[in-house]
Amino acid sequence: MTAEENRPAHRDPYALALRTGGGPVYLRLTDGRWTWLPVHRWYAQPTRADETLLERCVGPVLDVGCGPGRLCRALLHQSIFAVGIDVAPRAVARTIALGGTALCRSVFAPLPGEGAWQTLLLADGNIGIGGDPRALLRRCTQLIAPTGVLLVEVEQIDVAERCTAWVEDTHGHRGPPFPWARLGASALRRIAPELGLGVTDEWRSDHRSFLALSPQCTARGRPS
Repeated sequence: MTAEENRPAHRDPYALALRTGGGPVYLRLTDGRWTWLPVHRWYAQPTRADETLLERCVGPVLDVGCGPGRLCRALLHQSIFAVGIDVAPRAVARTIALGGTALCRSVFAPLPGEGAWQTLLLADGNIGIGGDPRALLRRCTQLIAPTGVLLVEVEQIDVAERCTAWVEDTHGHRGPPFPWARLGASALRRIAPELGLGVTDEWRSDHRSFLALSPQCTARGRPS
C-alpha cells in the first residue's frame, strides 16, 4: 500500500512508519472505518502467502506499489529481474538501501519497458491505487507483454468500493488524503472481461486472496 509523501516525514505517519519499519498505523476511510497496515510485514522476510505470489512470477517483473521492496528484493535474490515502483520517496529509498531496484514513479506515469513486463504485481491491497480499479487495470494491460500476467491481491470479502483514505497513527496524526479502492474476487472477476482480461488462477493462502489475470484470455481458474 502506498500514499504519497507530500508532507514532512516527521509529520506524516506513513513516512515515519516506513522510516522505522514499525507503527502501528492505520488506513482510515472518510466514514470512520479503518484497517491496520502491516508495515512490519513489509519489512520482514516473505511469508508463505508471499511465496505463492513469487512462485508464479516470470521475469521481468514490475512490482507496483512496492513499499520497502520485500517482493522485488526476494525475486532478485532468486535471479529473477524485478523492479519496484512507488510514489513514496522513502519507500523507494528503503528498497534500494536493502538491495532492491526501484523507481520513484506513479504507475500512471511513463515507465521503462512498457508492454514488455512478463509479470506485474499488485499485492498488499494495491488494486486500490488511484481509487479506480478499472483505470488501474487498464494501465497495467499497457505495461505487460501480450503473454504476461497480472498477479492481484484482493479483499477477503465481496466488496467493490471507491473511497478517500489517509494514513493515521494511534495519536490521531494524519497523512494527506488520497483516492483509494477496495475490491474483492467476485468484483474483479466481473470487471476483468471489460478490460480484455481473463482470470487464469485463483488461490488463497494465510487468510489472503489472490487472482492471476492474463490478456485476451477467457479461461477461469479455480481456487487451489
